[in-house]
Amino acid sequence: MPVLRALLFPLLLSDICIEIYHRMFFPLYGVSYIQRRNYIQVMDRAKLPYLSVVQKLYCMYCGYANGLVHYRVEIGGVTEKYRCGIKHWDRNGFVPEEHQKDFSKFGDKQDFIKKYCRKWAVK
Repeated sequence: MPVLRALLFPLLLSDICIEIYHRMFFPLYGVSYIQRRNYIQVMDRAKLPYLSVVQKLYCMYCGYANGLVHYRVEIGGVTEKYRCGIKHWDRNGFVPEEHQKDFSKFGDKQDFIKKYCRKWAVK
């Protein structure tokens, strides 16, 4: 448990920072908010009667930590889709994010212009 507690402060700090970003950036550009409750669940497993108090604490911590990472990935993915819809360079072993499947292919200028220039008025 001490090792897990060591990460609690960085997780809370990143949670505050990403939420400030989310609440400021998304409305400015007309992007819909990501529903936090769809990604972070803390109390559900803690209600299981067959877990000890320590196991419930671990479950609450992991629910928060992993849910927060999932939530941050979704916010980052929506931001990337809105701001930079270009796939990464296809190199051996790289695993792209699921949200990037419809992005313009790396180096395909015509596809990028077709998909994004109207949106950004890029010539």
